[in-house]
Order: sequence, then C-alpha cells, then structure tokens
Amino acid sequence: MDTSAKVTLFEDIFEVTDLNPDGKKFEAVNRLAATGTTFECDLLLDINASIYKVRESEKITLVLASTLHLDGSPADHFSFTPNSTEPTLADNYEYVMHGRIFEMNYKKDNMVVIAASFGGLLMRLTGDQRHLANILPDMRLYLLLKKD
Repeated sequence: MDTSAKVTLFEDIFEVTDLNPDGKKFEAVNRLAATGTTFECDLLLDINASIYKVRESEKITLVLASTLHLDGSPADHFSFTPNSTEPTLADNYEYVMHGRIFEMNYKKDNMVVIAASFGGLLMRLTGDQRHLANILPDMRLYLLLKKD
C-alpha cells in the first residue's frame, strides 16, 4: 500500500478552466476555477499568486490530507516544525496550505459542497459525496498542489 494513501482524504487532477472568474480582487491572490478529471468535482481555490503561478488550461494535482506524516501519525495542527531527516508528504508537492473545513452543504443527487479556509484563502469543492466522504465538518487538513 502506498504510504500516502493512509493520509490522503481526497486526490484528483484538476484542469484549470478560469483564473479570477469574478475579476481580480486582491493583487497577490488568484482564484482558480477548475474541474476534476477523474471525479468531475468543481473547484474554486484561492492561491497566493506571488509564490505559486498557475495558468488557465494547466493541470494540477490537488490532495487533501489529514497529516503530512507519511506513516499516518496525526498532525498536531497547531505548529509545524520541519524535520529535515524525516520525509513528509509535502516533499512531493510544490504548494502546501493548512486550513479548516468551515461549511458542508449536502445537496440533491448525493452532491456535497465543501468550504474551507486556509488562513483566509478559500476553497470550495463540489462533488459526489462518495468521493468526498473522508472530509468532515470542522476538520483541520492540508491542501497540497503540484503541476502535472
């Protein structure tokens, strides 16, 4: 079993369909609109544009994880002290954020809309409940991105 499978709550490759669909609100923030290629989830995600650049039509892998520890041991979620001798899930990604689920709305046809905040950068993930069942209300989690 892949070690990252123990900590991964959700993973998919998304194709960026639009940048700042409602116009650019903040100079250092881009809002990505994207569609999942496997689970067909819709994603709206704010990222810090000054440290991570994404263009329209690019594909990105998005992972939501409960911890960065590859052995699945729980994260304390209040501090991060990187240990250079111990590899983490973050080593395989280009952009990592820590946040909290603040809203989950269950819709008809087994759809769920999940809203999270990563220090004020927001995510809205909409998809089938079967694929997002590991994500719970008020959960603290990590979001990891890399370009494909």
